[in-house]
Amino acid sequence: MPSSADMTVPAQVAFQASAPSPAPVRVIAVASGKGGVGKTSVSVNLAMALCNAGQRTLLLDTDLGLANIDVMLGLSPRFTLADVFAGRCELRDTLLEGPRGLWVVPAASGKRHMTELLPQQHVGLVHAFSQLDVPLDVMVVDNAAGIADGVLTFCQAAQDVIVVVCDEPASVTDAYALIKVLSRERGITRVQVLANQVQHTGEGRQLFDKLERVTSKFLDVTLSYLGAIPRDEWLRRAVQRQEAVVDAFPSAPASVAFRDIARRASQWQSPPGPRGHVEFFMERLIAPTGASARSAA
Repeated sequence: MPSSADMTVPAQVAFQASAPSPAPVRVIAVASGKGGVGKTSVSVNLAMALCNAGQRTLLLDTDLGLANIDVMLGLSPRFTLADVFAGRCELRDTLLEGPRGLWVVPAASGKRHMTELLPQQHVGLVHAFSQLDVPLDVMVVDNAAGIADGVLTFCQAAQDVIVVVCDEPASVTDAYALIKVLSRERGITRVQVLANQVQHTGEGRQLFDKLERVTSKFLDVTLSYLGAIPRDEWLRRAVQRQEAVVDAFPSAPASVAFRDIARRASQWQSPPGPRGHVEFFMERLIAPTGASARSAA
């Protein structure tokens, strides 16, 4: 097995696209301080709700060592990101077409060396997406839990970061730790907070208020309350069926909540251009600016 130092993103990852779409792609990173809060379920259902609303959507699994998005959607990938890093395929070869036209890029499960990639390899993966010749409006990035370098890089490379919390003391504490590291080490100053598995809507707001109080005291970060997903038996049944709850049970309380979250996310202001650091689809952020400058001239 090659060591992580031997595995760089091969040149063919940035495969040739004859005419990349000039439209910028909205990139939303979903993260959590600790595992077990339902982060991947949020990623899957948010992506599916955006797709169902007419957004051309790609769901990227960056939980590089313990990936499970393909399992949650009942997909059987031929290639994963582990194959890309090993040079066995190109990035476009990993693309899976999921339900209702949702695109999925799967990562690997049980590949410990994928958790040991170097920081420049994480950046290389981000840059590889700039040449992805698929028409997209939005990409949802499902991160691993915690504060590993890959999580920080993939959040930094997105326009928006959603931190998922649930009603457990460790979840709130670890969410604060994640936000602190994102702020102080990666310059992220704006975070959306999503409460998951709540018993009632008031519980979600209470969780946000608790996190916001300590954040406003110690960090230069603006938190926004994105909403709450209720604890829902229909969601558990959808997981067992390997489907998104928004598709399997559209009228379930969780499905209604996810559609509302997707509607709010669709209304976020589009990025005016690159911010000067590593970003997904950098060329697509630059292209509209250059085009407008040429037309003005």
